[in-house]
Formats: sequence, structure tokens, C-alpha cells
Amino acid sequence: MVRRILPDLTRRWRVYALVRQDDATLAALGVTQIVGDLDRPSGLQRLAGLADVVLHSAPPPERGKHDPRTRRLVAVLRRGSLPRRLVYISTSGVYGNCDGERVAETRSLRPQTARAQRRVDAEGILRRFGRESNCRVSILRAPGIYAADRLPLDRLRKGLPVWRADEDSYTNHIHAEDLGRACIAALRRGRANRTYNVSDDSDLPMGEWFDKLADAFDLPRPPRVSREVSPRDTPSELPQTQLSFMNESRRLDNRRLKRELGFRFRYPTVDAGIAAAKGPSCSGSG
Repeated sequence: MVRRILPDLTRRWRVYALVRQDDATLAALGVTQIVGDLDRPSGLQRLAGLADVVLHSAPPPERGKHDPRTRRLVAVLRRGSLPRRLVYISTSGVYGNCDGERVAETRSLRPQTARAQRRVDAEGILRRFGRESNCRVSILRAPGIYAADRLPLDRLRKGLPVWRADEDSYTNHIHAEDLGRACIAALRRGRANRTYNVSDDSDLPMGEWFDKLADAFDLPRPPRVSREVSPRDTPSELPQTQLSFMNESRRLDNRRLKRELGFRFRYPTVDAGIAAAKGPSCSGSG
């Protein structure tokens, strides 16, 4: 996602990127690369006092309830002159299941998966850092990220089911390009220790999302199953991670994003994003 906005970033700032190994495409975009790994704190010293603003998009580890990567990043940032702003890309999964209710940023966090608990831990680390320093921390809670090159078309080809219409969960989406643009808006205008739901204006159940994709790309619509029937009893088994997404229903309120950051979507609905993605070269993976 961050790569999509690098041309915009390099026009505004001198950009440094923490990478595990040198990348020629980043160099071609004018990005200065710092070779290091958030899993290895001994190689992170060069980050101290380096940047005025920080965009933190690294995910937590795949196991545990904590995010040691974010903890290590904050520790090294404290060693030098502190950045003025920091933007972190989190997930709307921190809210847990909300039974289809409209969800504003003030809602209590109730993560229901270890994956979401790690994000809550990261948010807490960064909030404390913001309170204890003059760094203005903004947290972007993003839902399902999609783009022409990251559509779940393989899921449709495999015939994986969705819930029956009368039992379905509400889902939320953001185009990768709009998420990147929201990062820039937050770097420029985000308020201190403030969270923002970065979700488009779509308001639809998950099954409708997959039906729209299937129709647009001439694929079979997914079969519908009842929640009373285990997905393991269907012809195609659902991975546990996908099942957890299906069981969480919420509708994100994005008014703070628009009001405080003055944000305007390039792809305000999934219909706009799907229309832009249609073409012979589009073949996403699940």
C-alpha cells in the first residue's frame, strides 16, 4: 500500500524506508533505504533522530497477543530527537463483532482474535508514546483493503461459501490508493492521539461484496450457507482466518476522517473501485 503513494511522498519529503534488503524499485523512486529488521533491535540504531514524520505500516508478528515490533520502533525513536508526527495503520478488527451496528472511533475496543489483540497492543504503545512526547500520533483503522491487484477472486474460483443473506455480516472496505492518500492526509493534518476509521461509503453485507465481484469478473457467485452448518460440511473448507472475518459484523462511521482531515475518496464505494479494476490484466488472489 505504501508503495502506491511513494511518488506523492517523495514530492513532499525526503523519504527513508526501513527494508530488510535493498530494493532497486525503491531506489528508482528516490527513496533512501535503511537496511534493518524490527525483529532485530541491534540493527535499528540508525533510525534514532532520523525523521521528522514517521509512517508505521509494519504488521505485528503472526503469533502472540503483543506487538514487540512496534515496541522496538518506539524504543529507538526515543533515543534521538523525536519525530513531530507519526501515523500508524491499524485495523478495524480492534472493535470485534458489533452485530452490524454503526461504529465510531469512540467505541470500546473488544478484539476477538489474537491478530486484533496484537493491533490493540500496538495502538496502546503508540498512544503512550504520543502522550509522553511532543509527537503527534494518529492511528488509522482500516478494514478490508482492495485494489485491482488484490481482489479475492481466487476465493470465488474455489467456491468458498458466504453466509445466507438473512444471516450475513456487514463488511467494510477501502481502496489501497485511498488508504495511502489518507496516510498523507494524516501526516499533514492528523490530530494528536487521534484515531480515524478509514473506510469508504459502502454499506453492504459481505455476500453482496462477493456477488458484485463475481458479476464483474464473470465468475460464479459464492454459495450461501447457514451459520448453523459448519463450513467444514461444505464442499470447500473455509480457513479459520476467513471464518473470523465472516463472523464480525460492523459498519464503520467515517465522518471524522472527512471532517477533520478534509478527506475526499477517489473510490467512494466498492462499485467505483471494481469498475476501475475491470480489465483483461486484472486477476487477483484470495
